[in-house]
Amino acid sequence: MPPRILVYSATAGWRHDSIEPSIEALKAKASSINVQFDFTEDQSQFTDENLAKYDAILFLNNSGIILDDTGKAALQMYLNLGGNTIGVHCASDALRDTPFFGKQIGAYFDYHPDIQESVVDVVDSTHPSTKMLPAHWRLFDEMYNFQSDPRDVGAKVLLTADESSYSDPQTRRFDHGTPHPVAWYQERGAGVEPGGIAGRSWYTSLGHCIEIWSDELFLAHVLGGITWALESKTTRAFNHDGKVGNAA
Repeated sequence: MPPRILVYSATAGWRHDSIEPSIEALKAKASSINVQFDFTEDQSQFTDENLAKYDAILFLNNSGIILDDTGKAALQMYLNLGGNTIGVHCASDALRDTPFFGKQIGAYFDYHPDIQESVVDVVDSTHPSTKMLPAHWRLFDEMYNFQSDPRDVGAKVLLTADESSYSDPQTRRFDHGTPHPVAWYQERGAGVEPGGIAGRSWYTSLGHCIEIWSDELFLAHVLGGITWALESKTTRAFNHDGKVGNAA
C-alpha cells in the first residue's frame, strides 16, 4: 500500500485563499508520487489511534492555535514514534504555544515584506526538493523572516533569499541567520522527546499565492520534500517494524 499522509489545513488566524487550490493541486499529484493524501481541518482527528495510520503529517498554511491539548499530546506521541512532518508556508505561524512544534518546523514566522518578485538561491542542488530548480530561482512570493535560525535546531538550509532582489523596509527584530533561510530539512526532527524515534521534517516558506499552486516547478519542490520526508525509514512506508504508518 502507498504511504499515507494526513494533510491538515486548519486555521485559527489568517486564512490564505490559496488553501483550497493547494489541496486540489496535491490531490491531482498524489498518484505521481504514489501517496495517499487524507485532507482534514478537524482537530479531533489528532488522536494516538488515528495518527498511527500515517507515514507523515503535512501542515498546510496553518495559523494560530490549531490543536487542543489532546491533539498536541497526540502529535507529540506521533513524533516520538518516528512520524514525519512536512510544513508549507504559514505552518510556521501555527502553535506558537507549543515549543516542540516550533522545533519540529524549525523556526516560527516573524513577518514578511510586501509580496513581490524575488530571487531564491539554491544552496543544496542535490536534495529531491531542489534538484529541479534553477540556481537562482525568480518567483513571485513572500520572503518570510523568522524569529530564530532553523540551523540552531539542526536544520540544513536548502534555499535562501537573495535580499538584494527585493525591498524590505522593516527593521528585523530577530536573528534568523545568514544567509536568509527560505526552505530547510531536518534529518532528525527536533520536536521529538528524549528517547523517541526521530522522523524527518521538511519545511518551505514558499506557497502564498493561488497562482504558485499551478506552477509545475513549485509543485515539484513540494513533492520532492514530501517524498524525501517519507524515506526516513522510521514509518511503515519503508520499514515493516515502524510504529506508525500505513499498515493496510
